[in-house]
This record gives sequence, C-alpha cells and structure tokens, in this order.
Amino acid sequence: MAILSIVVATIAAFAFGAAYYMVLAKPWMAAAGIKIGADGKPENGSNPTPYIVSFICILLVAGMTRHIFALSGIETAGKGLQAGLGIGLFLITPWIFINTGYSDRPWKLAVIDGGYATAAAAIIGLVLTLF
Repeated sequence: MAILSIVVATIAAFAFGAAYYMVLAKPWMAAAGIKIGADGKPENGSNPTPYIVSFICILLVAGMTRHIFALSGIETAGKGLQAGLGIGLFLITPWIFINTGYSDRPWKLAVIDGGYATAAAAIIGLVLTLF
C-alpha cells in the first residue's frame, strides 16, 4: 500500500501542476524567458524530457514525504495536509527563491514556481494520509 500511495500522490501532484501551469502559462513563460514559436507555444514543447524528469522528481518528493510521515507518526488527513503545506512553504519554496535570486531571474518566476511547490507538497501530504 505504501508504494501505491506514493504513486497516487505523485500523479495527483503532477496533474495539479499541469492544470496550474496551464492557467499561468503566459506569465510563467514570460518570467522564465521561454522562447515562444509562431503558434504561441514553447519552442521546446514537444521535448518529453522535462515532463519525465519532473515526474521522477515528484516521485522522489512523495517517497521521502511518506518516509518522514512514517517516522513522525503523521497519519491523519489534516496532519498530512498541514505537514505537506509546511514542507512546500518552508522547505521547498525557500530553495526556489534562493535559486531564482542567484540566477538573476524575475521574482515573479519564484512566486509562480513556489506556489506550485507549496500546493503540490500539500496535495502529496493529503493523498499519502488518505491511504
């Protein structure tokens, strides 16, 4: 059941990311400096590598989150949601801001990416504790 919960949490966070970035596609692409083709879509949009790497990274986050929850005794949906939110807001998002600052990229990019990281970590925490 542990592996299934990790996979389902990963799929939920990945799916949320797809919806989140569809809604924020234009401001995110502008902030990230993504080159846009004549069709208005990213020039590298057909490259599957970022999606594969993203899924694997989310899987790693979900797996480690489950391990942390097991060690901490986090078992209820409320605690899972709260802990996931905390992981996203206070562990992942600050690193995104650090990387954004040092790479001299727009802070709007950090806000958009940090928002996703926070929400996705909360979703992972919730899903893991629903199993």
